[in-house]
Amino acid sequence: MSRQQFHQQSDLYSRITDKIIADLEQGVRPWTQPWGSAHATNRISRPLRHNGQPYSGINVLLLWSEAIARGFASQTWMTFRQALDLGAAVRKGETGTTVVFASSFIRTETNQTGEEIDHDIPFLKAYTVFNADQITGLDLRFHQITPVEDPISRIAHADRFFANTGAMIRHGGSAAYYAPARDYIQMPAFEIFRDAASYVAILSHELTHWTAAPHRLDRDLSRYSKDKSERAREELIAELGSCFLCADLGIVPELEPRPDHASYLDSWLKVLSGDKRAIFAAAGHAQRAAGYLHFLQPTETEGGEAA
Repeated sequence: MSRQQFHQQSDLYSRITDKIIADLEQGVRPWTQPWGSAHATNRISRPLRHNGQPYSGINVLLLWSEAIARGFASQTWMTFRQALDLGAAVRKGETGTTVVFASSFIRTETNQTGEEIDHDIPFLKAYTVFNADQITGLDLRFHQITPVEDPISRIAHADRFFANTGAMIRHGGSAAYYAPARDYIQMPAFEIFRDAASYVAILSHELTHWTAAPHRLDRDLSRYSKDKSERAREELIAELGSCFLCADLGIVPELEPRPDHASYLDSWLKVLSGDKRAIFAAAGHAQRAAGYLHFLQPTETEGGEAA
């Protein structure tokens, strides 16, 4: 990687992190903004590419935040060229939104003994997308509002999703937490929650913690109770994981922060200010956690055979 590319990549990390820090300094968790949007409450999902595939990781946060800030109703985003390929065009004067593509390449170097060693070099590339609301000539499917699903059906779907993970979930008391040493999730009784969606949001948060176990995704929680910074990083992962899962399940989660998360705000600000890549790492871990929980779900074939 050239020095210019390195500086461009560092600037990208800084610009995105600084935007999220600015929201946090106002007491706003940008990854939960979509849930307060009137146009989104009946059709929650992750942002979608032009081909219907959902975005992942840090791009989910970037596009959610931008959609709310600019009042976009469509879930779909695409590049200028993709719009043209669909026979459409970005309106004159519209400004795009930056998203990123993360990957890596192999660079082979020869060490002092003459041995060739491969280095996996990560890189980040920015590109610009536009919301379907900024584009003319698109097929109506990009603007159709998804029919509102019966809330009871959505909650039942979430219950099946949680049951399929095989996690040990206990109910009782007034606190929600994951106990790593005994590998179980503790949840208050369902009746204590304001509504079913709040229950789903909290359980999604704890299930994200649950994926950290060594025999699952092996995120190190050994310093969680000893180091405020490490605790803040893990809580950020769980926050994002909860939002990703709620979107995947079509659930509108809690609109207010959990009381215990107010204490994390300062810690998140310190972590993000001191490490411009922290939010990218957290989003990546949250994406892997959500992916793991989806992996535990039975396939349609398996479900048919079991029935």
